[in-house]
Amino acid sequence: MVGSSVGKLVTRLKAAGEPSRLRLLSLLAAGERTVKDLTDILGQSQPRISRHLKILSDAGLVARNPEGSWVYYRLAEDDAELAQALVAGLDPDDPIIRRDRERLQAIRRQAQEHAERYFGQHAGEWDRIRSLHVPEREVESAILAAAGPGPFRSMLDIGTGTGRMLELFAERYERGLGIDLSPAMLAVARSKLERAGIGHARVRLGDITNLPVLRESFDLVVIHQVLHFVENPQRAIAEAAAALAPDGRLLVIDFAPHQLEFLREEHAHRRLGFAHGQMAQWIAAAGLNLASAQDLGPKPGAGPGLTVTIWSADRAQIARTTQTEAGETVR
Repeated sequence: MVGSSVGKLVTRLKAAGEPSRLRLLSLLAAGERTVKDLTDILGQSQPRISRHLKILSDAGLVARNPEGSWVYYRLAEDDAELAQALVAGLDPDDPIIRRDRERLQAIRRQAQEHAERYFGQHAGEWDRIRSLHVPEREVESAILAAAGPGPFRSMLDIGTGTGRMLELFAERYERGLGIDLSPAMLAVARSKLERAGIGHARVRLGDITNLPVLRESFDLVVIHQVLHFVENPQRAIAEAAAALAPDGRLLVIDFAPHQLEFLREEHAHRRLGFAHGQMAQWIAAAGLNLASAQDLGPKPGAGPGLTVTIWSADRAQIARTTQTEAGETVR
């Protein structure tokens, strides 16, 4: 009787043992792609590509992530090494493989141009808000310091937007995941991560108050400038805490309380900042310990502006004192 591990390996090798499916694995080794992308690159029909992908998915070599009306495919994490080994065996100078990669580069350029147009149309919104607080460089330096040096096995960026946090921490984590509810912003994030050569991070469509991730599986969880858009910030923090590994760290970066009503009226901010006491309550309710809180205010004389606060939390046990029968205090 063939062992289960041997049978599984044979199944996966059979699934990969077809020219078009090997080409698909080679393309997915370079990053997530849609069926449309893969159809355009291979020059085959959509039903044919979908069938190949289903065979690879059923064999556990490929994973699929639905995103609205789109589905993104990537190499499955469980057997990424096997798929990478198969891809490594392909001759990079093979005319078909070389042509596939040329077409992939063309699709990436198109996606980058689309992302740049989108961001160009909306950049003024972010630029105006950034001008109201300390320079982004200072904020990001403080965020890195609050997280600690790492390295982190895994990082979760909740409300990833353009993927900036995944880019900022790229050298400190082994694998990164960004979650966002906006397909347009995810397109920007994918384009930026690809352009930066960050292949160990990916992004996925999802609701930050109902995260599509495994519990207790991330060493670093970041919520960067997101909570002021959220209807229920406490639930978002609870979801973040649930995703945090036992020895992990949560960073929440947002604005301190302010009176800039135009942010609510023009930029859909639901909350005009968060007080330390309120944030501490939400973090404690999520079963975490507030380790630190750092305020980064505007420069003196700069006029009314925004203070950015960085809250750091973890699962460290809150010290409790008890009295022994002898009257000694122990911790």
